Amino acid sequence: MTRVIITAAGKGTRLLPFTKEMPKEMMPIFSNVFTNNRVVLPLLQYIYEQLYSMNFRDYCFVVGREKRSIEDHFTPHETYLRDLAGDYKKIMTKFYQKLEKSHLVWINQNKPLGFGDAVRRAERYVGKEDFIVHAGDVTILSKNKHPVLRLMETAKKNPDAKAILLCKKVIDSKRYGVPTVNKLSNNLFIVKEVVEKPKKPKSEFGILPLYYFKSDIFSSLKKIKLGKGKEFQLTDAIQNLLQEKQKVLAIILNKNEEEVDVGTVESYRNAQEITFRKA
Repeated sequence: MTRVIITAAGKGTRLLPFTKEMPKEMMPIFSNVFTNNRVVLPLLQYIYEQLYSMNFRDYCFVVGREKRSIEDHFTPHETYLRDLAGDYKKIMTKFYQKLEKSHLVWINQNKPLGFGDAVRRAERYVGKEDFIVHAGDVTILSKNKHPVLRLMETAKKNPDAKAILLCKKVIDSKRYGVPTVNKLSNNLFIVKEVVEKPKKPKSEFGILPLYYFKSDIFSSLKKIKLGKGKEFQLTDAIQNLLQEKQKVLAIILNKNEEEVDVGTVESYRNAQEITFRKA
């Protein structure tokens, strides 16, 4: 089974002061994943529940030094469970049962050196296997086949591709890496170039932080230098793959799919509205 790297090491400075002690990945959203009624879940648990439903069982969480509450949340607490009753006990019991059937690894990112550095730290966990990268502060709501499964399908049909990106049409590219692409079919593109947060974007697409990679990406991550924001950017490593004539593909977010992002005050407000409506 393909392994998943979930990055949750960012400082969340755009959500201060709340995120001084509470990781942004633990920001609450709404869900009906357990019952027909709305419940409040940390976004990171929601991401885990989504991936678990797709039969992923091996997870590597890359966390920062201030993120102890994440590991605590994902550690079954039997004493706490005994004090619960009714639906809440059922909800937590189901969650803990899933955790018992999963393999979770925790890796520390001691300094906030960027998305690329967070992924690079998981190399020993991944080894030579293909893997999924999923940011812990963004997910996708989908009525049909989830984009993660579409990434997997695209990889299976294109075994020579070293990376597969998930993109969407964006108006403001300031928060995105931007790919230059050529269309291959209805929802498949060949990537020619990627640039992190360009001042003059060459396309209407932005890269979402869900990826499928072959292990070749680790070699590229070791070659890049500090980029935008004095961080190691994952997009720079993808650009390195392209410069070495490796194949990189992209699929596009469908019209009935919605991005849930808790990275800023504005996007978090949208995340609450979207998940409340969908729950």
